[in-house]
Parts: sequence; C-alpha cells; structure tokens
Amino acid sequence: MKILIIEDENELADSISEYLSEENYLCEFARAYNQALEKINSFHYDCILLDIMLPDGNGMNILEELKRQDKQDGVIIISAKNALDDKIKGLQIGADDYLTKPFHLSELAARIYSIIRRKQFGNSNTVRQNELEIDLLAKTISVHNHPVILTKKEFDLLLYFVGNKNRVISKSTLAEHLSGDFADMLDSHDFVYAHIKNLKKKLNEAGCDNYLKTVYGTGYKWEG
Repeated sequence: MKILIIEDENELADSISEYLSEENYLCEFARAYNQALEKINSFHYDCILLDIMLPDGNGMNILEELKRQDKQDGVIIISAKNALDDKIKGLQIGADDYLTKPFHLSELAARIYSIIRRKQFGNSNTVRQNELEIDLLAKTISVHNHPVILTKKEFDLLLYFVGNKNRVISKSTLAEHLSGDFADMLDSHDFVYAHIKNLKKKLNEAGCDNYLKTVYGTGYKWEG
C-alpha cells in the first residue's frame, strides 16, 4: 500500500514515514505545494496525508485538483489548524478524514487502515473469495483454512490485485505501486514478474484457483 506524505515539517514527515514503513506501507514525500501537484498528477496513492498549510500554496487546492481529476486516492488532512470551518471545508471538498496536530502515530495508522478498508474492501477486516481468505489486520492469508506464507511484497501485490478485482493492471503500474517514484529509474520491471511468479506459485501449491490471469501484452488481472 502506497502513501503520499505532503508535509513541509521534515521531522514530522520522517517520523510518519518511519512508523508507517514498519506497518508495511511504502511512503513518498512532497515537501511543497508544486511538488505535491506533480506527484498527484503522475501517480496513484492508496492514501494521501495532506498538510493544508504549505510554504508555497494551500493544501485545499490540492484537494480540489484531486476532485477535478475524479481521483479515488484516500485523503487525510493533517494540520495544526483546529478551526471548524477548515475541517468542514476539507471534508466537503473530498477529504476522507481530518487529524489535528499533534497526534499519535498509532491513531494516524488506524485511520489510514480504515480508509483503505472502506474504499477497497467494503469496510471488512476479512476478504474472502471461495477458498481464499485474507485477514487484513493480521496480514495473513489462508487457502482451504491452511496458512500460506507470503513475503511483504507478495502480500502487498495480492491485496492490490484483490482491491482492483477484474481490472487489467499494467506491469508499469505494478512497478510504481511496489517501488513508488523510484520505478522510473529502473532499467526494467522484471522484478514485478518475479514477485508475481512467486505469488502465483505459492497460491497454486496451496490449492488456490488461478484467479490471477496474465493479459498478454497488457498486464495482469485478478478475476472474481
């Protein structure tokens, strides 16, 4: 799962990233308004943490741009301003939640999880597809009630596919999801194929049906 932290306070941004990385999130940064606009125009995020008081612009305008593009990225406003009108305006424009500084990182992580669960998994802590069961809180999976051990990247891939069921996803999109904006600097995306191959092998050996299909020349699709 990929998070964009739009925050000009470097110490806070680094603390958030360190905590969320331990929760298996991939974090990217935007320290200023124009950099944030460039990020949201170029990439998709599972959740955006948005400080509305940026040195070169207003975060509310970023919210309006996300709405204009009809993007479905989750958004949590994080701001030192506790004014009710700012909170109401942000939620009306399209933010999913609002958190006032200072806050506990564990609470932030819980709110991120809640937004992703609601948007991608129908507000459930458990995702089931026939013989396959995914426990989102424990971050474990089982097939026919037997546990299957996945790496962090494989688990992240599985969630991404299931959360985008019946959509064709290109290899470049998967590379971006797994590696963030570093994907543009890689010579090839062969590592994506390696992760998918291992994921399919583990699921098939556990007796899982072949839901993950290769769409030749295009990408991959999880059917269900």
